[in-house]
Amino acid sequence: MPKVLISDKLSERAVDIFKERGVEVDYRPGLSAEELAAEIAAYDGLAIRSATKVTAEVLEKAERLKVVGRAGIGVDNVDRDAATARGVVVMNTPFGNSITTAEHAIAMTMALARQIPMADQSTHAGKWEKSRFMGVELFGKVLGLIGVGNIGSIVADRAQGLKMRVVAYDPFLSDERAGEMGVEKVTLDALLARADFITVHTPLTDQTRNLLNADAMAKMKDGVRIVNCARGGIVDEAALLAALESGKVAGAALDVFAEEPATENPLFGRDDVVATPHLGASTTEAQENVALQVAEQMSDYLLTGAVTNALNMPSVSAEDAPRLKPYMKLAEQLGSFAGQVTETGLKAATIEFEGQVASLNIRPLVQAAIAGLLKPFSDAVNMVNAPMIARERGIDITEVKHDRAGAYQTLIRLTVETERLTRSVSGTLFAGDKPRIVDIKGIQVEAALAPHMLYITNQDRPGFIGALGALFADKDLNIASFHLGRTGPGEDAIALLELDEAMSDELLAHVQSLPLVTQAKRLAF
Repeated sequence: MPKVLISDKLSERAVDIFKERGVEVDYRPGLSAEELAAEIAAYDGLAIRSATKVTAEVLEKAERLKVVGRAGIGVDNVDRDAATARGVVVMNTPFGNSITTAEHAIAMTMALARQIPMADQSTHAGKWEKSRFMGVELFGKVLGLIGVGNIGSIVADRAQGLKMRVVAYDPFLSDERAGEMGVEKVTLDALLARADFITVHTPLTDQTRNLLNADAMAKMKDGVRIVNCARGGIVDEAALLAALESGKVAGAALDVFAEEPATENPLFGRDDVVATPHLGASTTEAQENVALQVAEQMSDYLLTGAVTNALNMPSVSAEDAPRLKPYMKLAEQLGSFAGQVTETGLKAATIEFEGQVASLNIRPLVQAAIAGLLKPFSDAVNMVNAPMIARERGIDITEVKHDRAGAYQTLIRLTVETERLTRSVSGTLFAGDKPRIVDIKGIQVEAALAPHMLYITNQDRPGFIGALGALFADKDLNIASFHLGRTGPGEDAIALLELDEAMSDELLAHVQSLPLVTQAKRLAF
């Protein structure tokens, strides 16, 4: 039974879902970094919100950890590179709090436009400063939307309901999608020059860090108002303070800050700044939604291999997981075969898909093949980190889909290029779900892969099989199955032997010394 640790406050219903699905769960919010590092080795999954910091040091102690699930969108508190390197899936729940966060952005925009927080404080203090709090309408104003993903698209819809005109900048926004949303797609500079209000809805990356800096603010309209309910660090706080002091920016509404918890900040205490303590996702509905989603996603992955909303792994739906499972086994075994018989440095690998498999989600199959290929070189390789390890080693990976129908209803072919040669191995599924190798180096051979095997390449000459059989008889090791193939009479031949038990180094050396043998490799699957 997989075991999950919940180290931040989540809905009690999340605990119930884990248990109902057959996952053991410990609910221990508030663990210190030291306590988490000391306890994490016992768990297969870690469910978090924003408080827990999943650092490289924590991951180094996580010997069993397979998945980190973030109940929410942002994963700034997870070292994704370190998680990927250790083969840990990192997933979030990007849809559960989209509406809540978008509504908060709209609320902050309205509060900023009408100076509601400051007017509220003044009125509670017994003042009646009606002329002091002169606001502006949103009607007819231009809203500049930076980032049009799940949340940004909802903000656009709500802003249009307020009769605002929306211009949008997003490098991934297509003209067609912009038309469907009713927004005008513009460059960032055009947005800065035209917008009366600017709201940010992007993740914090190297590309978006300090995106709204002093140079960007200099390009904005005088009296612009800025809203950030996305991530602290996208708006340069020092530049914003200077722009507020100069009057270039009329006001700002911030739910997020570069340093959190933000108990001190030069922007605090200003009448032209509305500030909230990262409340974007803080509604009862959103917290319930993301907690339930992360529990379901993590349970699916740990129990069935289904991958949803992963940030470092291709998605595999719960419906597709059982269907893909035999194909993933086949792809992994083909990779493992190629990796085990490779004796020199890998340069490139091409994975081809033909027939029925070409219509499936091949990304997990590619990663399974790469993982199998690299496994003989490193025990730490798995499907999550295999592409990264391949890149680090300079191994080019190519994937190809063929529409053509071949000799088999479904076929996967892996071709590896090494410093000395190029070798291919192909496989199919027999009886629906049983992997079979059907071709090695262009030589037809049909064999199921077993725990203990021997692969031989030799010259096709009379007497070889007899000598091989006699050697195994002399060493009292039974051959369970024997599969042969050749390019032609007297030419190159291959043999795949399934053995009842692992062969010794001594027996392998004897096989390698037989006349006509060019290569003999002990294999394990």
